[in-house]
Amino acid sequence: MSTILRLGLPAGSLQEATAELFRRAGYKISFSSRSYFPSIDDDEIECMLLRAQEMARYVADGILDAGLTGYDWVVETGADVHEVAELMFSKVSRGPVRWVLCVPNDSPVKSVKDLEGARIATEAVGLTQQYLARHGVTAKVEFSWGATEVKPPKLADAIVEVTETGNSLRANNLRIVDEVLRSTTRFIANQNAYRDPAKRQKIDDIALMLKGAIAADGKVGLMMNVPKEHLSKIIDILPSLDTPTISSLADDHWVDVNTVLDETVVRKIIPRLKEAGARGIVEYPLNKVIE
Repeated sequence: MSTILRLGLPAGSLQEATAELFRRAGYKISFSSRSYFPSIDDDEIECMLLRAQEMARYVADGILDAGLTGYDWVVETGADVHEVAELMFSKVSRGPVRWVLCVPNDSPVKSVKDLEGARIATEAVGLTQQYLARHGVTAKVEFSWGATEVKPPKLADAIVEVTETGNSLRANNLRIVDEVLRSTTRFIANQNAYRDPAKRQKIDDIALMLKGAIAADGKVGLMMNVPKEHLSKIIDILPSLDTPTISSLADDHWVDVNTVLDETVVRKIIPRLKEAGARGIVEYPLNKVIE
C-alpha cells in the first residue's frame, strides 16, 4: 500500500474554512484557481478537492484514504467509512447545521404526519426517505437541483433543507415543522486504509492537530507574575481550562501563573487581576490546545 495519504478536502463553501483550520493545525494548503489538487507542505499527503456530497462514497471505495465531509452526507450515501473525529466547525459558526422539514407559513401542516402523499423537494433524498420511514409516512421525495426554498407551494408541498441560521428560510416565508438531522463535519477514513499502521498513524496525527486547533478557537493564554501572598486571590478570579500552571521565579516572594481562558472574558478579568496584585500580565494567542 502506498505511503502517500490521499486526503479529500471539501470544495465550495467549506473550502476556505477548511484551509484555515489546517493552517492553525500546522499545515499550509495552497489552492490554484484551475486545479482540484491543492498543494500542502507535507510530502506524505496528497490532497484533492471534492464536493462534500461525494466525499464519503470515494473514501468508502478506497479512491481516497481519508476526507472531511458532513455527517449528513455519510448518512445520505450510506457509506461504510471509519469515523476518526468530529470537527465542530462550519462556514458560519462552530455549531452544527440542521436539516429541517419546512412548509410555507400559511400551510395547514403541523407535523410530518400531515404530509402523507405530499410532494417534498430536497437535495438529501436518502436522508429524507429514512426520516419519513421512521415516522411511517409515505410521500413523494424529489431531488432538488437548487433554490429549494422557492419551490413551496407551487412546486412542492414541503422541503427538507439545510440551515445554520434560518435566515434564508424566513426570507422565503417558510416555517420549520421538524428537525430531520443535526450534522457536523467529520474526519472519515477508508476502512482498509485505517487498518494500515502507517496510514492510521498519519490519519490520527492529523485528527489530533485539527481537534487541537478547534479547541483553541476563541481561547487565549494569559501569564502574569503574582506575589505569593496574593496567589489565592488570583486563583479565585481565574477561570481555567484545567488548573493554572504555577512556576517559581528567581524572587522567592513571586510566582509565575499561566492559564488558558475564553477570549471573551479577558477584558473583564485583567483589571481584576491587576487590582488583586498581578503584574506583568501578558495575553497571547493560541493555535492549538491538546488535551
